Amino acid sequence: MRLMKGNAMSRFKSSYKLRMLIAFLFACSLAGSGMVRAFAAADPGVAVAPGTLFGAAAEPMVISSSPGNWERNVPTSINSSDNVVTGTVVTATFSQPMDPATLNSSSAENLLTFTLKETNGNGVPGTVATNGANTEATFTPTSSALKPNTSYTATITTAARNAGGVAMAHPITWSFTTNAVALAAQAPVPLGEAGIFAILTKSGVTDVPPSTVTGDVGASPITGAAIHLTCAEVVGTIYTVNAAGPLPCRVTDATLLTTAVANMTAAYTNAAGRTNPNFLNLGAGQIGGLTLVPGLYKWTTGILISSNVTLSGGPNAVWIFQIAGTLTQANGTKMILAGGAKPKNIFWQASGAVSIGTTAQAEGVILGKTMIALKTGASANSRLLAQTAATLQKNAVTQPAP
Repeated sequence: MRLMKGNAMSRFKSSYKLRMLIAFLFACSLAGSGMVRAFAAADPGVAVAPGTLFGAAAEPMVISSSPGNWERNVPTSINSSDNVVTGTVVTATFSQPMDPATLNSSSAENLLTFTLKETNGNGVPGTVATNGANTEATFTPTSSALKPNTSYTATITTAARNAGGVAMAHPITWSFTTNAVALAAQAPVPLGEAGIFAILTKSGVTDVPPSTVTGDVGASPITGAAIHLTCAEVVGTIYTVNAAGPLPCRVTDATLLTTAVANMTAAYTNAAGRTNPNFLNLGAGQIGGLTLVPGLYKWTTGILISSNVTLSGGPNAVWIFQIAGTLTQANGTKMILAGGAKPKNIFWQASGAVSIGTTAQAEGVILGKTMIALKTGASANSRLLAQTAATLQKNAVTQPAP
């Protein structure tokens, strides 16, 4: 009996040692080839293989993601609880608390640890934040929406470390595709006869010369004496309601001006009356640094452009901005047009005063309920359509090309 037990025990120990040896060699093989972590990296939303080696500190892993790997029909944007619209956020959940200082989307290539890119390689600008436990990292796109019907790849690099300083063993990547439904297209705001003017106001135009206006200028019902531009500053015609105003370029045409001003007021009402905005109170009124896709935007306050803002869309794309307060563009900033976007299809409807800062560059049709003021050296590829006055200070105003 003892012999049998001894033999059984001997066979068990031999079998156990053999299984342990095989397991150890298999683990070493996988660790050396990176297959374990490659599997985890390929699909964090489905499965994650163990990442701990014998005698080594536990390495952090991504155990889930949102959107999930290979997920389709992902929305292009989200609306947060405080009505701030951004491109759909991307979240990675880790197996353990991370060092938040190592999770970022810095523009310096060697500091990038959490990135989002289109499959063509174009990077998506954004910011990264972690939750209170530092177990989740969220990438929030700077733009107000991702592109429709587009594949994206998110990456967490090996520069990401856990709270103990242990790095990811391999980069983690996952991909998803946005839905094919683009934002509801807006029709351009009809301008009627107001569309022939670079500057049209009810209360006149003041000027600190020299300014350059490429396009026609008009004022009504105020007399032509309230237009302080000179003929040398206007590449076009100055229309007045009476025999006053700059000569020899002045043309008296009260009928045209009455119609144009009525059309200007109707255009303002049209833009302000558009319903079902794609974006409500985007950025809490601070849109500097954002990339804005075509659509209808609404703010219940004023807005500030504190740094360059990009409008990205095709040549037929339309942007309408409904602003319940003031429109202020900071000094030296630009409205950048990308993807073929045209100034003639951009409409800024502001119920408060409009101020374009010193040396700033504005784009689009500005429909102002009150004053439109361009500060020293500012330029505008615009139509300035003001229901009070327009003020210039050594500016360049060019009416948008058809």
